Amino acid sequence: MERGVVSAEPAPLRLLDASRARLLRWLVEDAYPLWWSRGADRENGGFHERLEQNGQPCNEPRRARLHPRQMFAFSLADDLGHDGITEPAVAHALEFFLRHHVRADRLIRTCVAPDGHCVDDAVLLYDQAFALLGYATAYDVFNDASLRQRAHALLASVQSRLANPAGGFVEAPDRPRTATSNSHMHLFEAVLAWQGVDHDVCWRRLAASIVDLTFTKLIDPASSQIREFYTDDWHPAPGEAGLIVEPGHQFEWAWLLLRWYSSTGEARVAKLALTLIDEAESHGVDPARDVAVNSIWLDGKVRDGQARLWPQTERLKAGCAAWEWTRAPRYLDIAQRSAAAIEQYLRTGTAGLWRDQMSERGDFIEEPAPASSFYHLVAAIAELNATLNRVVIASR
Repeated sequence: MERGVVSAEPAPLRLLDASRARLLRWLVEDAYPLWWSRGADRENGGFHERLEQNGQPCNEPRRARLHPRQMFAFSLADDLGHDGITEPAVAHALEFFLRHHVRADRLIRTCVAPDGHCVDDAVLLYDQAFALLGYATAYDVFNDASLRQRAHALLASVQSRLANPAGGFVEAPDRPRTATSNSHMHLFEAVLAWQGVDHDVCWRRLAASIVDLTFTKLIDPASSQIREFYTDDWHPAPGEAGLIVEPGHQFEWAWLLLRWYSSTGEARVAKLALTLIDEAESHGVDPARDVAVNSIWLDGKVRDGQARLWPQTERLKAGCAAWEWTRAPRYLDIAQRSAAAIEQYLRTGTAGLWRDQMSERGDFIEEPAPASSFYHLVAAIAELNATLNRVVIASR
């Protein structure tokens, strides 16, 4: 694996490469060992939801998103430099998930206790999306045809039980809910993952339909931003809910849309992705702390000025993808500053943990580290590493 950038490159690129080296070292030497030794539950199976800042696990219910995210995070361990951990860790997460989260109708229940007993049997689109991502990840690792069959069966159930006549999907089959862009974004992510490992045309068709939904229903024409909440017929949700925008999701949408563009060449998609980045950077990043805030209003005013870790990782991924495609210095600058911001969150007393939330003052809230953030961190570090490796190769 190539990890060096020539010294004659511009200062932001040299700084970004230095951050890449530190982040990879933290991931391989600290985070993977800690989350496999302490984060994995050797008594009940699966993974713990959170670790205290001293490394001790919290005995808490486990959400459906947890184990697919851990499958993804550990699936890249061998490739990123921690040899021998990918298969056992992915298998450990997959076994618990299949045993406790999959209902008799093949849909995914929301939450179980550490011992696997059901806490919440509800079905949410968000959780079905992460199940599909987990199946794609495990299928890529093990090449087990039964996982492909599970994914196609789950997709059929989602399309049967959650299809929305107005386009896309409803959030739950058994009660009215506001529609959300976020669950569709993660479904898009899962579908793109399946496109990479399965040539069935169903994945490409579903991805194209989500892109079309983005253009026809999700984008606010006045602000060029994607709202968080909608009515089931895709009008903005009533009241304040319909005015909420999350900068982290704007960056995440942009990264996914650029992935779609790279395989389709659809120019309008690339244009939208860059617009989402530019808008999020203009309105959703606090210049004093240089971090993406949790949420803003549609008019650009700050709604929640605290800054969780995960929006910083999505900002890094979007900056890397946009810079690699455009080679515009402003996107390289975004990537470099995002990587530097992420490093702040990783300065903890126990190596391999992270802080989840920065206050508006710039200090960190004392709380356990959520395992679900590991997926964001690994994806960002992997994107940064791959981007810089491709740049080095292209420059030769």
